Amino acid sequence: MSTLFFLFSLVVGWQAWNLYHPNFTHRRWSVASFFAGWLTGELALHVIFWQVLAVGFFVLVGAVWGFFGALGFLICTTAWATIAYYYYESTYAEAEVSLALHSGLGAGFESEIDESMRARFPDEPDRNLIRHPFKLRDPEVETIRNIPYGDHRQTLDIRRSRFGDNDAKRPVLLQIHGGGWTERWGSKNEQGLPLMNHMAKRGWVCVANSYRLSPGATFPEHIIDCKQALLWVKDHIAEYGGDPDFIMVTGGSAGGHLSSLLTLSANFPEFQPGAEDRDTSVQGCVPFYGVYDFTDAEGHYHHDGIIELLEDSMLKLRLSSNEESFKEASPLHHISEAAPPFMVIHGDLDTLVPVESGRAFADKLIGVSNNPVVYLELAGAQHAFDVLPSVRSEHVKHGVEKFLAWNYSRYLAGKGSTS
Repeated sequence: MSTLFFLFSLVVGWQAWNLYHPNFTHRRWSVASFFAGWLTGELALHVIFWQVLAVGFFVLVGAVWGFFGALGFLICTTAWATIAYYYYESTYAEAEVSLALHSGLGAGFESEIDESMRARFPDEPDRNLIRHPFKLRDPEVETIRNIPYGDHRQTLDIRRSRFGDNDAKRPVLLQIHGGGWTERWGSKNEQGLPLMNHMAKRGWVCVANSYRLSPGATFPEHIIDCKQALLWVKDHIAEYGGDPDFIMVTGGSAGGHLSSLLTLSANFPEFQPGAEDRDTSVQGCVPFYGVYDFTDAEGHYHHDGIIELLEDSMLKLRLSSNEESFKEASPLHHISEAAPPFMVIHGDLDTLVPVESGRAFADKLIGVSNNPVVYLELAGAQHAFDVLPSVRSEHVKHGVEKFLAWNYSRYLAGKGSTS
């Protein structure tokens, strides 16, 4: 039993080490490093609590004794101090969010937000959500599930406030889920929920769509489905209280890729066959840790995992002989002066999608687009940091709310000036 305790202490120590020194370079180890860093970092106090209970059990059964018992106990206590400090550092996200918004939108951007929205901005993270991160159902939010759309049995869910005026025209947020564009890795049922619940209670109508996944699906089927979801929203969201003329798009990872590609490829005929004459423009985008350049022209990827996934599962083409197809699938290569406002979000310790690619995407947007671009880089954040409520994700959620509210306020002001 003492040997088991010492091995346990090594695992605890590695979890703490991995928070600050994740593996970027090895394809499989980087995935393991991501899972451990994501859960340990965003659920830091929960992890410490359960580890303390486990060590207490080892003490009760007499497994903590001798040199290795003392060493194991020292490793555990040092790890807990490290994890607790990481948790404390996640509070810096509040300042990082504020700086990014002021840099991208201007020092006085909050004064441009409609007063009714500004009055409801939360002052602090929701501690109840942080204490219970897996309780993602909100009694104030109505969810209408599995509404069919498109040509291939796709479905979408709608979330809206139970107490809102369903006859009013409310702003719309379209959430596109991630999961490597791949079957069994992600769905609309578990991603983007904290943000959608929050915005639904703020009067938004939130839509989360499914889409065909690889290897069964081959690009551009993924983006074609997302375009069909957008067109469904434009045609039917008024029936659910939404305004079809104001739609913002968001998503993480593969959803970050698809949300930004959908936004930047408005009216691109190859992505909307059969609906080439339809307007597929939106009013802005908030991609989280997206994959923006399938060609990796600047060599940002730390290993060949993403390229192999694209070649073998998603596009089913070799990059070396089909570079134009990879460019066409890349949001980076669709950036133009007409790009609507963007808020690009990435963690600097993301082991699955390197932060350098997010920086390069934001830099090009800033240099080309005629609209504001907010780039938020979060120190210490892993991939998928926003999937569960945490101190960091709460601060980011509140920042995204301000960005969305700012865009909607501009839209309302524009309507008022033309009415």
